Amino acid sequence: MRNFFTRLGQDILVYFRVLVTIIIFPFKLIFNSIAFLFRALYKFNKFLNSFPDERPIGDILSDLANDEETRKALWDQIDNLRAHLLRSVAMLSLAVIVSFWFAQDVMAFLAEPVGGLQNLQAIQVTEEIGVFMRVSLSVGIALTFPYLAFEVWLFAAYGMYPREKKLGLAGIPAATLLFLTGMAFTFYVLLPAALPFLGSFTEISQFWTAKEYFNFVTGLMFWIGLFFEFPLVIFVLTSMGLVKPQFLAEYWRIAIVIIAVLAAAITPTVDPVNMGLVMLPMILLYFISIGLSYIAEAGRKKDVEVKQPAPEEGAG
Repeated sequence: MRNFFTRLGQDILVYFRVLVTIIIFPFKLIFNSIAFLFRALYKFNKFLNSFPDERPIGDILSDLANDEETRKALWDQIDNLRAHLLRSVAMLSLAVIVSFWFAQDVMAFLAEPVGGLQNLQAIQVTEEIGVFMRVSLSVGIALTFPYLAFEVWLFAAYGMYPREKKLGLAGIPAATLLFLTGMAFTFYVLLPAALPFLGSFTEISQFWTAKEYFNFVTGLMFWIGLFFEFPLVIFVLTSMGLVKPQFLAEYWRIAIVIIAVLAAAITPTVDPVNMGLVMLPMILLYFISIGLSYIAEAGRKKDVEVKQPAPEEGAG
């Protein structure tokens, strides 16, 4: 009888323990979630306000052969870069899969300058699925561009001062807007001017294939969208001390020549009108990048002064 009551007491105790665990589990889950969020915000804020390790590149290169810690730090950076790339590829793959549901509508929209999909033809067995995948990839890049820009910022932020980190993080929406603006500029301004010229250059009848047309349109939209990112790229490089605004301002004439060469390479036609349509925004973006570079350099100098304490009075 004594053993019976002992086992009964143990069973009741276990029952109440399980009951209490079930009751407090939702509250414990909420508490841990809130605590995790605050810990993550604390670490992120600490990262935003941290200063980079100021070591000349020459010293780092010389230490690679002799210092084990320097080699370990280099491999850590390589592993960090690999993690950023893997996350970016995974997110891009997911976005491409999602874009399968509306890629057909995007194809119809992109084919409007030639009168719709019915005016294009496929002459290869795998051409339709190839075009579908290319358009899906383009849509996936557009959808994940903010995240891809965040990954680029997160990797580069280890070499930035707090002010540049915060400005760079705030600049991700601007980077997305610039990329989408470049794509829109290509579709609404450049293509309406280029396609009639390409279609009426000779008396040859035009029967464009879907593969050639969509490769041409998506490729042009992608590259010009990237060119629109130039000001922010210059801002980041200046924040890291890799680019000087004085250099950009001094050699602006050479920059215009390089822009003209790039415009000639990516412009679908050889006439100066369409080439000028590409050159003008690129030149404007270049001069905007000079101004942003001066701002970034001023902020970097200010951060250096903040990091280096002022000498004590009376110090000899």
